[in-house]
Amino acid sequence: MAELLYLNDSYRKEFEARIISVEESTKIILDQTLFYPSSGGQPNDTGILTVGGEDYQVTSVSKDKTTGKIIHVVNKHGLKINEEVIGVIDWDRRYKLMRMHTAAHLLSALFHKDGALITGNQLDTDKSRIDFSLEQFDQEKIKSLVNKANELIQTDAEIKISSLPREEALKLPGMVKLAGALPPEIAVLRIVEIKGIDQQADGGTHVHCLREIGKIIFLSAENKGKDNRRIYFTVE
Repeated sequence: MAELLYLNDSYRKEFEARIISVEESTKIILDQTLFYPSSGGQPNDTGILTVGGEDYQVTSVSKDKTTGKIIHVVNKHGLKINEEVIGVIDWDRRYKLMRMHTAAHLLSALFHKDGALITGNQLDTDKSRIDFSLEQFDQEKIKSLVNKANELIQTDAEIKISSLPREEALKLPGMVKLAGALPPEIAVLRIVEIKGIDQQADGGTHVHCLREIGKIIFLSAENKGKDNRRIYFTVE
C-alpha cells in the first residue's frame, strides 16, 4: 500500500517517489503519494510527475476499491517501473478544495445540530453541494445557517487532525454525520476536528484554521423530494 502523504500534511506541494507498477502504459502506482484520489465527494488532485526533466501531466487519480492501489493516470506513455519521480500537485486547485471541504464540514455541523443527516456531497473548485435530510424545506432557515457558519469563521478556530480506534471514535456524539454508516473494515478512524465546534471522521484535505475558508457564499437551495434537501455554495 502506498503511503498517503496528504493525510499528515495537506499543505505539502512536492514529493519524491518510486514507481512500483505501470498498468496499461499510463496508469502509474507509486510507493508514496501526495495526490488525493477522488473519494468521499472530494475530487482528485492534478499536477505533474517529472523524470529526467520530462513532465507527465497527472490528469486523474483514483483508488482501486479491490486492491487499495492509488492509480495516477498520466497524459502520455514513457514512465517505467523503479524510476524515481518528483511529483508536484496543482496547489491552487488543492487549496480551493481544502477551503471548500472545511466549509462543508462547518455547514454539516450546523445542519446536524438542527436535526439533519448528510445524505451526500460533492465538492468542486467553482461550487459545491451538500444533500441532507430535513423535514421542512425552508430557504430562509438554510440561509441563516450559512450566516451562522460565516460568523463562526470569524472565530478562526483551529482545525486539528488525529486518529482514534473505531469503537472509541463512534462513542463520541456526532462523529459520523452521514446517513450511511462507515464501512466496517475501517479499524482506525482519522478525525477532523474544528476546535470547539465539530469533529467528524474524514479522510480528506483541510485548512489549518477557519479564517482560511474566507466567506461561504450561498448560491441556491433545492427541494429534492420527501425530506431531501440540497444546498449549493462556494467560498471567496
